[in-house]
Amino acid sequence: MKTMRKIIQIDEEKCDGCGLCIPACPEGALQVIDGKARLISDLFCDGLGACIGNCPKGAIKIIEREAEPYDERKVMERIVQQGDNVIKAHLQHLKDHGQEAYLNEALAYLKEKGINISLEAKPVVSHEHTFSGCPGARMMDFRDVAQSPPVQTVKLESELRQWPVQLKLVPPTAPYFVNADLVVVADCVPFAYANFHQDFLRGKSIVIGCPKLDDSQFYIEKLAQIFKHANPKTITVITMEVPCCQGLYYITQEALKRSGVNIKAKQIVIGIKGDRKQ
Repeated sequence: MKTMRKIIQIDEEKCDGCGLCIPACPEGALQVIDGKARLISDLFCDGLGACIGNCPKGAIKIIEREAEPYDERKVMERIVQQGDNVIKAHLQHLKDHGQEAYLNEALAYLKEKGINISLEAKPVVSHEHTFSGCPGARMMDFRDVAQSPPVQTVKLESELRQWPVQLKLVPPTAPYFVNADLVVVADCVPFAYANFHQDFLRGKSIVIGCPKLDDSQFYIEKLAQIFKHANPKTITVITMEVPCCQGLYYITQEALKRSGVNIKAKQIVIGIKGDRKQ
């Protein structure tokens, strides 16, 4: 039964389908369909608008209209499939917005399923600060974390085979992209993942960029030009685990659509502490 409640509305005229809103919605209410972000079900939208701040076009707003009631249990069924970090992000989201009823319902669901998630657990930091901004910008200090002694004694050679590497600077007609195995990398990845050169760069061409700080539309157009001209053999997108970083994968997907090249991009996700998540 529909009731009047707050829910998001997407302006299709403004939406360019970049997908940056999607990682900010762990409830799974949004998908990019036919080049536009779409609200796929009223049941999954809590109307709190976590996605709004991630839209570079200002295409999302909160309105009040008749809608199916938000269903926390259906949301949790989707969220538990995405792992502990997404569960924690969702619970914190509810807590920060004072949604005690939904929070209690979510915790009850987790208890039923035997999933033990604590909101009290915090990353190791030198000082505690209240933080309510982008998860990717949250300060964390790993200096107190015990580290294994280094075992690598052989000097490694760089696997980089080109210059430049920044997406803003590379020429789209560069010969090193033609029929290449192309890696599209968020620029924090090589600092977090110790074996980046050996595991991901050897024998490949590369472009790097930041989907949060740079112009996503420029990235889409530039990548589309590269794909169309070079017709690469494979495309691998490597991002960090923070939500805003996932935009690089959606940018690549949109660029593939615009280029007309029939290639499926593979995604790899790296954890903040350098472990491979996906």
